[in-house]
Parts: sequence; C-alpha cells; structure tokens
Amino acid sequence: MAKQWKIAGINFDHMHMGDLLRRAHVHPQAEIVGICDESPARMENAIHAFGLPQDRVFTDFRACLEKSRPDLVILCPATAEHGLWTRQVSEFGVHILVEKPFASSLSEADEMIAAQKKTGKLLAINWPTRWAPVCITARRLIDEGAIGSVLNVYHYGGNRGPLLHRADKVEVNPTPEEKAASWFYQRARGGGSLMDYAGYGATLGTWFQNGRQPLEVTCVTDGAPGLEVDEHSITVCRYQHGLSRIETRWGTFTDPWTLQPQPKCGYVICGTQGTLAAYDYAPEVRLQTAAHPEGFDIPVDEVRAPFQDPIQYMLHAIDGGEFERGPLHPEIARIGQQIIDSAALSAREKRTVTLVE
Repeated sequence: MAKQWKIAGINFDHMHMGDLLRRAHVHPQAEIVGICDESPARMENAIHAFGLPQDRVFTDFRACLEKSRPDLVILCPATAEHGLWTRQVSEFGVHILVEKPFASSLSEADEMIAAQKKTGKLLAINWPTRWAPVCITARRLIDEGAIGSVLNVYHYGGNRGPLLHRADKVEVNPTPEEKAASWFYQRARGGGSLMDYAGYGATLGTWFQNGRQPLEVTCVTDGAPGLEVDEHSITVCRYQHGLSRIETRWGTFTDPWTLQPQPKCGYVICGTQGTLAAYDYAPEVRLQTAAHPEGFDIPVDEVRAPFQDPIQYMLHAIDGGEFERGPLHPEIARIGQQIIDSAALSAREKRTVTLVE
C-alpha cells in the first residue's frame, strides 16, 4: 500500500490556508490530522469543509503537533511572523510549507533557513502561480530556447484587494473595522501590496532567469491617504544583461481569476530571440519569434503529477523525489527576498540601492 502522509495546518492568518488544506483533503495519500489557530472561529470553515472531528482541532500549536505528529506542517501566519512560526514548528522535526511570501525581511528568511536546516527536513515557500499551467508552459519554452536567453521579465500582479475574497476565492465585503484590524494593512506585520505580491515577480522572475541576481533595485510605492502600507508599487531591477520590472496593485479593476483587468496580470518575458506573454489563468502562451514575428498562441501544457499543486509536490519530495531548484526552494526564494528587501529600502529612502545582501 502507498504510504499515507499526515498533514497539519497551523495559523489561519492568511486565507490561503483553506486552499492548501483542500489540496491535502483531496490527495489520496494525505490525511489532515490537525488544524490549529488561536481563534476557533477562523477554523470553522475548514472544520465543516473537510469534516474534521473536534479531536483534530487545536488552539495550542504544541498540543497540535504533539498529538497529531504530522509529517508536513502548513504555515499561513502574517508575513512578519513567518520566522517566529518556522522556528517554533521546526523544533518538532517536521517538513514545513510556508505560504508566500518567504518572510518580512532577508534576516528573517535566513533564520528560517537555519532553523529548518538543523532538522534535516524540507523548508518550502509556496507561490500559488508556480502551479499555473501558463507559468509551467512559459518555463518549458524558456528551457527549450524558444526565446533565446532571457533579457527582461515584466510582471504585473494584484487583485481588487486582499480582504475582498477568502479561501476558494469566495467573494466577501469587509467592513471598515475589518480592514482596520487586518494584518494586511499593518506595516509591522508585513502588510502592503509590495510584500504581498512583489515576491511573485521577484521569485518566479528569478526562476525564469535561472537564478541570476540584479545589481541594483529602484522602487516607488503609493497608497491611499491614512494607510500605513502601500497599495501600489513599481520596482525596476537592473541586471548585468538588462532591466526587469515588477508591479503590484491592490485595486485592480477586476480580479484576474474572474476577469483579467487592464493591464493584464501575469508575465511578459523578452529574450534574445523572441518574446512570450504568460497571463494569469490564460489557456495559452503568446509567443513571438524571428520566424513568426506576428506572434502565435501555444496551448498551455497539460500539467501532470506531482506538479499540479504544492501538496502533491511536497509529498513527492518528502518521499524521495527531486526538490527542484525552483520557486519553492529556499535558494531561489531567498533571491526573491533580497529583491523585496532592496525594493522596500529603495522606496523608504527614495533612491536606487544595490542588492541587499
């Protein structure tokens, strides 16, 4: 019989916990053995959605880990608490999947890497669009040399606002009080569109460029009066080989998973021999080459296991499969964090900065 893997979800600050638990719930070799949050109310949807008995529901993470003894722990805390929760959970010697972004700072990311390295277990950072067929197809085309060497990566990412949807993209209408209380709008807890979305362009952009790092970073941010975090950011990265741009936006006209806004969310990647456009949720990649400068569409690849979702991939890696040097790998995600730290520093000091080390 195939091995059954035990999974626990700890801290429900980020609404993506529900999405990740759903992936565990439907995986034939996974079992949700525990969920934990200090607020029982935040776990109610998961309890009902996945039919969890009360003896698998906890408000104390240590009790959860000691009693459920999971193989893999999903962490979804506020960004500024990723380091704290990774250190606490690593003491139990389990594999850890942290929902994006990596951390609120490079030093915090390094603490997470060091804490988990002591255990010999995997630390992975989940970027949801890593599993999108359009991104997987774009990476394959780059690997095949369809556009030559990558010169520029342009990413535009965002949504109408972080509180306008919950797990499974269920739309909601938050009250002003909910917005004021949300960690998404608190600087000290890692809030803001730059922290929320720039990691996609920085981390997947690094993947598309095979780990190359920028030399300099320039960032400008903007937000509504009275907010302590940004709702819009534009970051320019200068590499030895050219410029790339990362733009984040809370306040797009529509959510890209429902209707693509203008500008479209996703990637445009330019190379020495062509260009490609890989827009979020699109059924095709648009490719330009010297032979076809007018451009043509390539249907997205049919994605097969274990690359259909992060739970599938993590269980594959835990079971001895390759843990690729991609967006989930701390080595690539750390470069993404360097870019984010550099962008935040640039925005604060209103100047171009060298890449933060």
